[in-house]
Amino acid sequence: MIRVNLLPVKRKKKLKAIPVFIINSALFTLAAIIASGCFFYYTSSQLTSLQQQKKTNEATMADLKNKIKEVENYETQKQTLDKKTGIIKQLKKNQSLPVRILSEIGNVLPNGVWLQSMSVSGNDIKISGAGFTNEDVVNYEKNLKKSELFTDVTLHGTQKSTTGKVVTYQFNITCKVKEG
Repeated sequence: MIRVNLLPVKRKKKLKAIPVFIINSALFTLAAIIASGCFFYYTSSQLTSLQQQKKTNEATMADLKNKIKEVENYETQKQTLDKKTGIIKQLKKNQSLPVRILSEIGNVLPNGVWLQSMSVSGNDIKISGAGFTNEDVVNYEKNLKKSELFTDVTLHGTQKSTTGKVVTYQFNITCKVKEG
């Protein structure tokens, strides 16, 4: 006997072959996504590295700026100290000069001569005084000329003066202090 199956038989459909351009497109897209991911990861790691380097450089710059300020402060303090030292040296030099002038004027002063006034302005000295004799006044002028401290010693004349029974000779002398 023949049997006839009237029930429909389920047949498997044959799969159609996927076109090659779709496979290539999918592979290209997948490769592009992977490449983009790798590029993104690389650039983000570079960015992180550069940000870390930037922070390190900024910290170094801040430290160097502080050191530069310290050096500038040191230099200004050094300049101030040098100025003060120069002023102190100049004051010591100027302080010893009047002492030397007075000492020298006193050392060359002969007996019979006394000073009434003395003024110093810069290197110029004006001396006024009196002596018992004209020779005493001339000796004083000669002694000043012999001194190593004075130059351009000039006697501007003497004037006879009588006070009671005492006769004196008033004089004016100008001179200069040697430099150095």
